[in-house]
Amino acid sequence: MAVIQGRTRKQIRVAVGYNLGALYVSSTTSEVDTSSIVDTSLRGGDDAHNGKWVVLTSGSNDEAIRQVSDYTQSSTDMTVAPAFSASVASTVTYELWDERFNPARIHDYINQGILDVTGRAYDPVEDTSLFADGSTARFDLPSTISMIRRVDYRYSVTSATVHDCESDFDEVATPTGISTELDTQDKKQGNQSLKVTYVVGAGVGAVITDSIASKDLSKYTHLEFWIKINLAAGTSSGNLKLLLDDTANCASPLETLSVPALTADTWKYCQVALANPESDTAIISVGLEYDLDLGACVVWLDDIKAVTKDTATWNRLENHLWGIDRAAQDLVFTNEGRSAAGYHMLKITGGDKPALLNADDTACEVYDWYLIARATALALSVDWGAPDPGEKRRQATYWMSLAEEARRRLPMLQNLRTVS
Repeated sequence: MAVIQGRTRKQIRVAVGYNLGALYVSSTTSEVDTSSIVDTSLRGGDDAHNGKWVVLTSGSNDEAIRQVSDYTQSSTDMTVAPAFSASVASTVTYELWDERFNPARIHDYINQGILDVTGRAYDPVEDTSLFADGSTARFDLPSTISMIRRVDYRYSVTSATVHDCESDFDEVATPTGISTELDTQDKKQGNQSLKVTYVVGAGVGAVITDSIASKDLSKYTHLEFWIKINLAAGTSSGNLKLLLDDTANCASPLETLSVPALTADTWKYCQVALANPESDTAIISVGLEYDLDLGACVVWLDDIKAVTKDTATWNRLENHLWGIDRAAQDLVFTNEGRSAAGYHMLKITGGDKPALLNADDTACEVYDWYLIARATALALSVDWGAPDPGEKRRQATYWMSLAEEARRRLPMLQNLRTVS
């Protein structure tokens, strides 16, 4: 994986500016208007700073870039064009760049460096959102994964069944507009799942519950469960909620857990942190709350259990048992792979493409010294028309050699499979 230093775009830009000898950093000393930057520390006669570039790095105009159109020494006032959206207050920090180095271009050079090492450097990702069921061969990979180094399955974890959904939720009369039944055809574990049908206008806040033998869940950290909805638009997080209570009918829930966003007609395995496990010592009722009028829809629920997340042990799924369908961006198991993974949570270890730096506080996800050297070299390369172009070429060559040296320090990535 890439070495991650975490410097921001602003810090990288300033380092490049100092390498170029083209940067002055200071702050304003008084406020005038939207076109003026006043700094009593500035030196030079009238028009000495004309054409230079200003980057504001604090205040209401933070990150704005403007060019100086006039400078008056007597008032140490730089006039910029176009005007800022708001007056520049005192004590606002700013950068002043030589005319030949537009800071916006420096940003482009930084991002060019990131693009150049994409495929050699990745932002590390570890994902546990997928779950094998012994029969599914294809899994949609999260958009945050661009390459995979290994696939593991959770061999064991401390857990307790809360409700296996082999019996109906019938602790109390089903609320108006809602019906429940057991589905022996569409299920994920065991012989059946709970199928809940909602009609248009089903009461918002309506709850179906079922009683269970008292369970002490205080040593567990998360609730895990399968859930699916047939709603074309899917749902947002919290439209449905799972409830746990130590009183009947989930009358005063100890846990009100938001169900994550769901995609239409797709079973999703959810892992949600318990909010108050220390109070969950005698859970006797489980409920599903309908928290938004979603219209006519059907929800399936299966295999609700509590787990202690950090007790998980993982076994590696050998590389010949899985592959990548790059066109579909799917993880694909062989028949032997499905059998080996069984009914277990999957852990994908890989990486995402490093993000481009599009804001000053965006942290770098690749080796930042490489970006500094690379951007410096690129900036010098386009400055060959300056006095003594031969010296500029020598400087550009020097910084490019430093960039290549830094690039060689990136670790060689082996045994990876690209997704996109």
